[in-house]
Amino acid sequence: MRSFVQTAVTVCVALMCHTATVYAQTDARTKAQDTALQITTADSTATAPAPAPADSNSRVAQKRKSTQENTRFVPDPEKATWLGVVFPGAGQIYNRKYWKLPIVYGGFIGCLYAYNWNSQMYSDYRQAYLDIMDADPNTDSFKDFFRPGYDFDKNSEYLKNVFKKRKDRYRRWRDLSVFAFIGVYALSVIDAYIDAQLANFDIGDDINITVTPTTLNSSGTTIADGYYGLNLNINF
Repeated sequence: MRSFVQTAVTVCVALMCHTATVYAQTDARTKAQDTALQITTADSTATAPAPAPADSNSRVAQKRKSTQENTRFVPDPEKATWLGVVFPGAGQIYNRKYWKLPIVYGGFIGCLYAYNWNSQMYSDYRQAYLDIMDADPNTDSFKDFFRPGYDFDKNSEYLKNVFKKRKDRYRRWRDLSVFAFIGVYALSVIDAYIDAQLANFDIGDDINITVTPTTLNSSGTTIADGYYGLNLNINF
């Protein structure tokens, strides 16, 4: 019986030692895993890329703006001029200013209509003047301008003067229509050149004009010192 108790005590002591050993190994393993996790977290934090500085966004925006400016269409002034010379309105089409085409072609159409109208009126009054000036009774186209029964013999001198003035007037207007047509043509070419030349002109918001009152001083002049004026500042 005594040997049995001793054996039982020995077994219990062995089990307790084994359990303590297992707990010690488990606790060591857990601490090792926690240490490895902390080291990994520290490494990932150390190797993580730093946040982009604030000025990097502005650099990206400037680069994008520069790319847009490089891809923006910039017309060639010389090419726009020659296109406008060869074909009216082609310079505006090349500059992509399509809204100017109705103005250009409207000017040409107006000049052509004025030329045809004045040319027709000049032809009618010229023929009427020639008919009233000759002595041939068969040439009486001037009678078409008046109502039937009008006394031409009584007012012949007056009518000769009227037909001559109107003939000269419509001839002058017809000639002016030709010059107006040439003027519209020249303006379309000049506009195409200037529009292409000013394609890169800076019209940003930083251009401003300020007018402020100021006191001006003069020395060695007849103007009294300390008179008032305006100060004009133009910022580009």
